[in-house]
Amino acid sequence: MKMIQISWIESNIPQLSTDDWTFNGASTRELTHCYHDYPARMIPQVAGKLLDLFAPSGKLLFDPYCGSGTSLVEANIRGIHAVGTDLNPLARLIAQAKTARPDLEILNFEIEKFKRGVMDNLKKKWLIREGETIEGISNLEFWFKPEVIQKLLLIKAFIRQIDDKDTALFFKVAFSETVRESSNTRNNEFKLYRYDEKKLASHKPDVEGIMLEKLQRNLRGYNQYKAILDNLKYPPSTKVYGFNSVNEIPEDYLLPNSVDIVVTSPPYGDSGTTVAYGQYSRLSAAWLGLEEPHKIDRKLMGGQSLREIPLFPSNLLNQAILQIQQKDEKRARQVAAFYKDLLLSITHVAQTIRKGGYACYVVGNRKVKGVILPTDIAIRNFFEENGFVHVHTYMRQIPNKRMPSKNSPSNRAGKLDDTMTREYIVVMKRPL
Repeated sequence: MKMIQISWIESNIPQLSTDDWTFNGASTRELTHCYHDYPARMIPQVAGKLLDLFAPSGKLLFDPYCGSGTSLVEANIRGIHAVGTDLNPLARLIAQAKTARPDLEILNFEIEKFKRGVMDNLKKKWLIREGETIEGISNLEFWFKPEVIQKLLLIKAFIRQIDDKDTALFFKVAFSETVRESSNTRNNEFKLYRYDEKKLASHKPDVEGIMLEKLQRNLRGYNQYKAILDNLKYPPSTKVYGFNSVNEIPEDYLLPNSVDIVVTSPPYGDSGTTVAYGQYSRLSAAWLGLEEPHKIDRKLMGGQSLREIPLFPSNLLNQAILQIQQKDEKRARQVAAFYKDLLLSITHVAQTIRKGGYACYVVGNRKVKGVILPTDIAIRNFFEENGFVHVHTYMRQIPNKRMPSKNSPSNRAGKLDDTMTREYIVVMKRPL
């Protein structure tokens, strides 16, 4: 195979639109988008603009890596039904909560009850279960101070007595953030890093105050969201699933040729060296009793390495992987594992999109071993392999997308490099 330099890829992609996709200064926390932080979250303005451009009269959106549900919310406020799936149980819970519609009377009643019962020390009504443990965290007092544990158990007991499912979801999302912010971890990190002893000594979180602040903030966002949906003639439905699009897209959940538009932001690479979604979610998921909170990363795309590197239907991708292989065989196989899963996923996703429908993928081109991986070109080529045609590739700077400032492209401790500062919005269409 003839070798070429890959470093020119990002600067030489044709700019097919002069539209501004950066959205500098735009608020990304309106409506239920305010509910919960999440790694590498797609900003709502991007999802909304894609829907307005390519599905102004669309009826069904699908997001195969829905994360915390940004695209689902944006579809809903436009009257578009939405289906999302994600392997991370915490992401699914957040997405379900952001698109749920709890009764305001019940919701306000439970918030007021929380304020009276917890803030005024009327706590015995929600008894902690004797001997209650938190599965998934082996050393609870390493991650939480004893007094914090007791307060979190009280809040968990309060949530347990809420009968209304959508209201309970609302509380669980606020509780998840409260768990993170009251833990002994550095909250500006995706991976789990405990505070040093100096910081730990002064760390005295107001657990009840954090929870109440999250509830009140989220209530403001929900009121905005509900006001929009109440004005729609036909309020849309949303379903959030946990199936893996790499393996299949069950027809019981989503029929072939039924989707008007896919708007999604897939992982930029394997979670071990990009965003550790499992580690980010571990503490919250354990407190919420979600399944296998510490095993998520191995299930995500590229979580299992390959013995051999396949040939992909993308020449530039093959050349980039070959360059990595010449430097590090194992690392190249890890990279190839991610793209193998991505190709399988796209093959399944393509089958759900109707003729004339669109697939919009928001991606970044990461660097491994000094080699830029042309993920945007690979996604285009993967969809072309499935009969789609390329419409546009928009480029945007990413000032608002929460990403780690450094990653480990060599997968070696202490060897860091800058992550992506731009991303590409690849728009593909299934011909009529």
